[in-house]
Amino acid sequence: MGKVKIKRKSTLIDMTAMSDVTVLLLTFFMLTSTFLQKEPVTVMTPSSVSEEKVPTANLASILVSPEGKVFISVAGEADPKVADGEWATEPIRKEILSKAVAEYNKQQPASKQIKLTEAQAQTFSKLNTFGVPFSILPQFLDMSQTEQDKFISDMSNKGVGIPVNDNRNLDRPNEFQIWMRAIYNSGNENLSAAMKKGEGIAVKADKGTPYATVQNVLDNLQTLKMNRFSIMTALKTEQD
Repeated sequence: MGKVKIKRKSTLIDMTAMSDVTVLLLTFFMLTSTFLQKEPVTVMTPSSVSEEKVPTANLASILVSPEGKVFISVAGEADPKVADGEWATEPIRKEILSKAVAEYNKQQPASKQIKLTEAQAQTFSKLNTFGVPFSILPQFLDMSQTEQDKFISDMSNKGVGIPVNDNRNLDRPNEFQIWMRAIYNSGNENLSAAMKKGEGIAVKADKGTPYATVQNVLDNLQTLKMNRFSIMTALKTEQD
């Protein structure tokens, strides 16, 4: 009796459908993900068991480097269509800049006041994180993005970081207090409401940052009656 020959089937697998699904998934994650914004310094936050997430909209974030340099970033409404875009991030940053510079100039003699052009204000509106004294702000805004990144990442530079001290006299606020007051008075009611509730201010400091520097920042917030804020931490692991 002859052997029965089994018909061989092709081992070729059509991967077209799988490729289509892969591309669709990749596109979905790219469009729905929130990308981390570039920061001038890497900060290793202390760990905790808190799983509460910091909001990504209507938020003033205060970054304190291990060297004690202070930076601020501001995010407006996540939806740029809100109020015809006037509460979106870039318009709010321009408004904050205008109010902060006006407040700074009130304290300075005419020779030390600063003036910014519309182009410089537009450049500021696109900065995710800022942190230089008012006196060199025009010079900083005239730099290219590459030059700005190089300048602000040099933690040994005395011109890097927003000046902050233990000031209790709000008739003559320090530069950090000027910025925080301008953020609160930016005109974005949702941002100021979030700051009142403690959801609109987040402090992010390195676990190696000197305690005195962090305490200075917190004392300044309390002097401004901004008594409610979040401290950003990393989720504690079993090894911690």
